[in-house]
Amino acid sequence: MIYSVIVDLSASEVDHIFDYKGEGYVVGTRVLVDFRNRPTEGVIIEEKSRSDYDESKLKTIIRALDDFVAISPRMLELGSFMRRQYHLHWADVLRLFIPAEMRGNRIKSLSRQQICLVTNDSLDTILSSLKPNATMQRDLVTFLYLNGSTLAETINREFGNSALKALKQKGIVSSQDVVVRRIPYKDIKMYGAGKHILTLTQQNAVDTVLSDRKGRFLLHGVTGSGKTEVYLTIIEKIVAEGKTCIMLVPEISLTPNMLKQLRERFGDTVALLHSGLSAGERYDEWLRLKNGEAQIAVGARSAVFAPLTNIGAIIIDEEHDSSYISDFNPRYNTAEVADFRAGQEGALLLLGSATPSLGTYYAACRGKLKLIEMPERINKQPLPTVEIVDMTLETRRGNKGIFSSVLKERLAETIKAGNQAMLFLNRRGYSSFMMCTKCGYVAKCEDCDVTLTVHREDNRLKCHYCGKSYYILDKCPVCKSDSFRQGRIGTQQVVELLNKMFPDVKVLRMDADTTQTKESHGKILESFSRGEAQILVGTQMIAKGHDFAKVTLVGILDGDQSLHHEDYLATERTFQLITQVAGRSGRDKDKGSVVLQTYTPGHYCLRFAAKQDYIGFYKYEINIRQASSFPPFSEIVRILYTGEKEQDCIDELVEQNAAITNLKTDNPTAFLYLDKMRCPLKRAEKQYRFQILIKLSKDSVNRLIPQIYAICDSKKRRTVHVSVERDPQNLS
Repeated sequence: MIYSVIVDLSASEVDHIFDYKGEGYVVGTRVLVDFRNRPTEGVIIEEKSRSDYDESKLKTIIRALDDFVAISPRMLELGSFMRRQYHLHWADVLRLFIPAEMRGNRIKSLSRQQICLVTNDSLDTILSSLKPNATMQRDLVTFLYLNGSTLAETINREFGNSALKALKQKGIVSSQDVVVRRIPYKDIKMYGAGKHILTLTQQNAVDTVLSDRKGRFLLHGVTGSGKTEVYLTIIEKIVAEGKTCIMLVPEISLTPNMLKQLRERFGDTVALLHSGLSAGERYDEWLRLKNGEAQIAVGARSAVFAPLTNIGAIIIDEEHDSSYISDFNPRYNTAEVADFRAGQEGALLLLGSATPSLGTYYAACRGKLKLIEMPERINKQPLPTVEIVDMTLETRRGNKGIFSSVLKERLAETIKAGNQAMLFLNRRGYSSFMMCTKCGYVAKCEDCDVTLTVHREDNRLKCHYCGKSYYILDKCPVCKSDSFRQGRIGTQQVVELLNKMFPDVKVLRMDADTTQTKESHGKILESFSRGEAQILVGTQMIAKGHDFAKVTLVGILDGDQSLHHEDYLATERTFQLITQVAGRSGRDKDKGSVVLQTYTPGHYCLRFAAKQDYIGFYKYEINIRQASSFPPFSEIVRILYTGEKEQDCIDELVEQNAAITNLKTDNPTAFLYLDKMRCPLKRAEKQYRFQILIKLSKDSVNRLIPQIYAICDSKKRRTVHVSVERDPQNLS
C-alpha cells in the first residue's frame, strides 16, 4: 500500500506530499519515516494503491508513533481548508491539531504505583493473620479495606514504607502500575451547580438557538444580561442528546471562572485546553477528549481544534476580542475555523458579545447570522452611570497626577461604604519609558525598535516585545547625566500611588507581570471575590467576563490610550474596551458608577461608550467604514517581510511590489489601495520589518488572493521571511 505523508518540517521547500510504502496504517496516524536519511516524524494524509513516482524507489514507513489515530479525517479536511484560506504550510496546520509535546515523543501518559489488597477475605480474617503489636500494618490493611486501591505515594506518606514492604512480603498486598490523570486547576473551589431559572429573555435566546441545530447566531447582550447562563443551558441540552460541545473564551484569565461553572454543572465531562497548562495536563486533557471521556472542551482559541467528534455546538464568548485572530504563524481566524467545523459536523455556531465586532454585527444585519438581542441586565438593574472627566481641566487646575479629583472622591466613598473598585489601565510596568532630561536619550531595546518600560519591582528595564531586560540606568550612556524623566504611568505605579492614598486598604494588581504562573489568574480573582482587597488594578485582563457583586465603581484611568492609534480599528477597540470594563460595575443590587478620564471628552467614540449605546456607535462607525471603503466593505491584505539583513528585506519587497503593481494594472477597480513601507515597529527581535498594504474590493478577494499568494511564494532570498495576513488586527 502507498501512503502520502506530510513530514513535520515547516519550510516551503518541504511543504509537499511524499509517498511511502507500508501496510496496515490508517490515515491520520503519526508515523516515523526516513526523510533525507534522517528519522523524521510525519502524518499520513492519504492512502492509495498506486504512486505517481517509481515505486521501487519509495522508502518504507519505519513505524507508527502512537497506538491511536492522532488526527481524524475531518480534521484533515479542516487542515486543507486552512491551507487554502490562510496560505499555511501543511506541517504548521497539523501541529495545531495535537499537543506540541507529542512531537519528539516528549510526553506520555503518567504512570504511578498503586497498592491493593490481594485477598477477598473479610477484614477480621486478614487482621487475624497479623501480630497484635503490628499496629501500622493493621492500620494500613484497614485503610485499604475501607478505601480500596490507593496510590503508593499516599500509602508511604500515611503509613511508612516499612509496613508496606512487610505486607508485600506476606502476600497480603500487591502493587501495580496505573495511568494517573494530571488534572488542571484541581484545587479550584466549586459550590455546586444550584438551580438555574432562566428569565424570559434568556429562555427566548435558548429556544431560538436550539430551534435551528445547524444555524449561525449572534447573541448581542449587554454586560450582565446573563449570556453565560444561556451558553450553559444550550450546552446542557446538546450534551444530553449525546453530542459534544466546544466553548471558547478569549483570555486565559477568563478560563478558570468558566471552567468552574462548567465543572459545577457537568463534572468530569469537561476538559480544558489552553497554552497555560503544563505539558502533562494539556496532553491528558486532549487525550480525554480524543477518547470520548470528556464531551465538553473549554479554552482559548486553540480549543477550536479540540479532537471531538459528533459536535453539536461551538460557542465563542466575547467574539469581538482580537485574540481570536492569530497574528503569528500559523495565522488563522478562529470564527472562520469554527464555522467550517460546525459545517462539517452539522452543528450550530453561537457568537456572543456585549460589543460585537462591526463586521459580525454587519453580517447579522444582512441576515448571514440570526441576531438575538438581550438589552437588559438579568436583575433589571440599570447599567452603571458613566461620568466623563476632562483631564485637560484637571491639568489646568494644577492636578498633574493620574487620578482626577472626581475619581479620588468616588474611591474614598466606595471604600467607606465597604464596596469594591476596579481601576483599568492598559499599560503594565511602572512607567512607559526612561529619558535623559539633558540630551534626550531614550532607553531602547537592542533587538527591537521600542522603548524600554520601567519595572520598579524587579528594578529592571524590560522590552514588552521580546521580553529582554536591562539594568535600570543610573547615568545616561550618552552624556553621563544622572537626571531622568519617566514616561506615562503603568499599573505598578498606580498601585504604589493607591497605597499612599489609602494606606489601610488592600490593593491587588492583575497584569502580565503578576499572572506568569498558571494558577495566578485564579488566585487573584478568588482573593478579590472573597473581599480580601477593596481595589483591583489591572490591564485588559480585568475588562471582561468577571462578575463581582461588591464592585460598584470602575475607574478608567486613560480612556484615550487606544483611541489615537493609526489604525482603522482604533475607535472600535476603544469603544469595546471601555464598554466592557464599565460593565464590571453594579452587577448586583447596588447601583454602579464609572469614572472615565480622557483628554478628548468630545470624541464620538467616548460619548457612545459613556451611554453604552452600541447601536448608536455601530451606525456612526459603519457609515465611516463604508465611506472610506474599510472592512467589512473591503478586505485588507498585509504582506510582511522580516529578516536580519535589512537590504535583503528591501530588495525582496521591491521585487514583489512590482509584481503586485502589475496585478493592480490588470485589475484597476479591484485595488482600492496599494503601498509599500517600513512597519511602524521597524525592528523586533533582531528582525527588520517592512510591509505592503493592500485594500481589495470584496468581490475581487477570492479571485486575487491566490495570485497574491503565488507572488509571495516566488521569493528569492532565503534570508527573508514573507507572510500574508488577511484583515490583520495589528498593523504595527
